[in-house]
Amino acid sequence: MVETLLNPKQMIASRIAKEMKDGDVVNLGIGLPTMIPNYLPEGCNVILQSENGYVGLGPLVGEIDPDLVDAGGKPSGIIAGGAFFDSLMSFSIIRGGHVDLAILGGLEVDEKGNLANWMIPGKLVPGMGGAMDLVVGAKKVIVAMEHTSKMGASKIVKQCTLPLTGKNVVDIIVTEMAVFRVTEAGLVLDELQEGVDLETVEKNTEASFIVNPTILSQ
Repeated sequence: MVETLLNPKQMIASRIAKEMKDGDVVNLGIGLPTMIPNYLPEGCNVILQSENGYVGLGPLVGEIDPDLVDAGGKPSGIIAGGAFFDSLMSFSIIRGGHVDLAILGGLEVDEKGNLANWMIPGKLVPGMGGAMDLVVGAKKVIVAMEHTSKMGASKIVKQCTLPLTGKNVVDIIVTEMAVFRVTEAGLVLDELQEGVDLETVEKNTEASFIVNPTILSQ
């Protein structure tokens, strides 16, 4: 387990790792989510599923196999007992409810748990990938994203304005500032990241949210 947290993305990855349980089948989105296995607690072994056709993603060991890549096209390894299969089997696993946890990046998440994460109008994108299937097929969906955009705008908004990936699909949002839980009553601020105060979160969050009483009592 990596001890030193150097940047916001590492803070997010470290916190999300605590949500995983030994034996979980987990699908990691491209980018930030792929950092999470570096922070898994000792003794917590998860099975990583890749939508491009295998379970058992592992660290790179030895010579790189150019045909063995993750969903983002980056070189990967495979653990003993891993398996390869076609897209039909891969999406049967996802759509059949066999993925315990899907962790994806986000462009916007709103008060109702709607997620926009696959495109910005006017910008070229390779496609939506398997995100739309994952957010409705996984038992739990966590969004891993920085709290604000590069321009400083909140990414946790009252209502998504970008094309949606899924409606009412997000369970937890983790940023470098805070952890939010999506409930029927709305967003609940459950935790503040170390060194962050409530005023900072309120200032940088467009969406309305309920504050967990445990935060107010700290």
